[in-house]
Amino acid sequence: MAMLGSITPPVTDYAEIARRPLDPAQCALIVVDIQEKLLPPIFQKEQLVRNSQLLIRLAGVLNIPALMTVQYPKGLGNTVPEVASLLPENEPIEKLVFSCFGSDVFCSTLKRLPGNRNTVILCGMESHICVAQTALAGLREGYLVHVASDAVSSRTEWNWKVGLERMRSAGAVISSTEMVIYEALRSSGTSAFKDMLKYLK
Repeated sequence: MAMLGSITPPVTDYAEIARRPLDPAQCALIVVDIQEKLLPPIFQKEQLVRNSQLLIRLAGVLNIPALMTVQYPKGLGNTVPEVASLLPENEPIEKLVFSCFGSDVFCSTLKRLPGNRNTVILCGMESHICVAQTALAGLREGYLVHVASDAVSSRTEWNWKVGLERMRSAGAVISSTEMVIYEALRSSGTSAFKDMLKYLK
């Protein structure tokens, strides 16, 4: 595994982690492997794509940096156009290791992001493989990890649920796309809220 130094002291009180509100200035969005040949058999794939799009739009509105990965693109294809088109300036980070943290390029890119990006928000697939292994590795590296449960999935409903449970047991915060959005926006009286509202109706 490519290693990063722990960027924050490890937090083991998981209830305390879950109580902490998301701070957009400390977040990075990780879009994991939403690829052309992987997507067709995914459970509730339309929901995954739509909610990942919402999180990407949120990142744009709140200036949250986003990283996009692809697993073995030669065999599994590129990021689906519906997602890639929202991140036109982002070159997908290619990887073979299932965890994003297994990629030296990913680790160095994440570490170079401006500000204190100590929280990662995950969307993508599959819940029980690449998303779970990325979440577990992020926790080991000292990151706070939030997973939008309706923006991740697997080929089977069982593996989607088991992946979420494994991540929750390890200390990741399992929420939903709208929970992430409204928590990050904080208030309805802002231009950011107005920018997002048209996508939430």
